[in-house]
Amino acid sequence: MGDFHFDNYEGTFSVSYRKALSHNMPESHFHSTFEIFYLMSGKRTFFIKDRTMIMNEGDVIIISPNILHRTTNTEMPEHERLIVNIHESYMAQVNGSYRDVLQPMLENAYLIVKCPLHDRLSIEAIGQSIMQEMQEKKSGFEMYAQTLVLQLLMICCRHVKQNSMTSLESPSPMHERISEVVRYINIHYMQELSLHLLAETFYVSPYYLSRFFKEATGFTFVEYLNSVRVKEAKKLLEQTAMKASLIAKKVGFGSVTHFGRVFKSVTGHAPLYYRREK
Repeated sequence: MGDFHFDNYEGTFSVSYRKALSHNMPESHFHSTFEIFYLMSGKRTFFIKDRTMIMNEGDVIIISPNILHRTTNTEMPEHERLIVNIHESYMAQVNGSYRDVLQPMLENAYLIVKCPLHDRLSIEAIGQSIMQEMQEKKSGFEMYAQTLVLQLLMICCRHVKQNSMTSLESPSPMHERISEVVRYINIHYMQELSLHLLAETFYVSPYYLSRFFKEATGFTFVEYLNSVRVKEAKKLLEQTAMKASLIAKKVGFGSVTHFGRVFKSVTGHAPLYYRREK
C-alpha cells in the first residue's frame, strides 16, 4: 500500500499512512485534535510534553489536543506508521457517555498503549480497515473510518483501565536531564529565557545544552520556546476574549509583530484565524 494523506476540510479529521525509509514529521507539533500514532513496524524515539521515550512495533500513543510532540530519531529511520487526528466532537456525537468510556485519554496529556497479542491483532485489523476505507473512498468512507477510530480508542482505553498506564523507558540519563530543562521552560515560558540563562540555571555549558536539547526533543531551544508560547497563545485566542496584543505580552513575546510572525511560522495561520474559528 502506498503512502497517503487525507485531511477533511475543517481540520477535524485526518489520516496519514507512511512507510518511510527516511525521517519526516508533519510541520505542526500540536493540534486541536487527539492524535493517534500507531507504529506498525520499526522503532521510533518520541518526544512528548516533557520527556523522550522509545516506541516499539505495535505500540500506540494517543496524544491530547495542544500537547507538544515530535519524533526525534533520524538514525533509525525505517518504519511504518499510521497517524489519525480526530476531534473530540465526533466522540460526543456518537454517545453522550463517551467521557466515561474514554476517560484515560481525556485525563492524561498522552497515553502509551502496549497491548498483549490478542489486542494487538484487533488494533492491527482496525488499522488496516481504516487504511482500506481511506484509499477506496466508497460512499460514507469518512464516517466509516471515524467509527473504526473510535473502536481503536476504546480498545486502548479498556487496556489502560485494566493495566494502568505503561511508561516507556527514557533512552539515557542525558534525556532525563533535558526533561528537567523542558519542564522548566514549560513553567517559565512567559519570562525572558535564553540558552545562556538556562545553561547557568542547570550548570551545563550552552554548547552541551544546545546540542543535547535538539537531540532529545527534536527541537532547537528557540523553536521549542516559540512553540510553547504559541501553543499557550492559541489556547487563549480560542478560549478567551483577550486582545491579541495582550496575549502576545502574556506568553512572553516582546512585540506584537514578532508574535504575529512566529505564530504564523508555527501554526501556518495568523493569530486571529483562531479567534474567528470560535
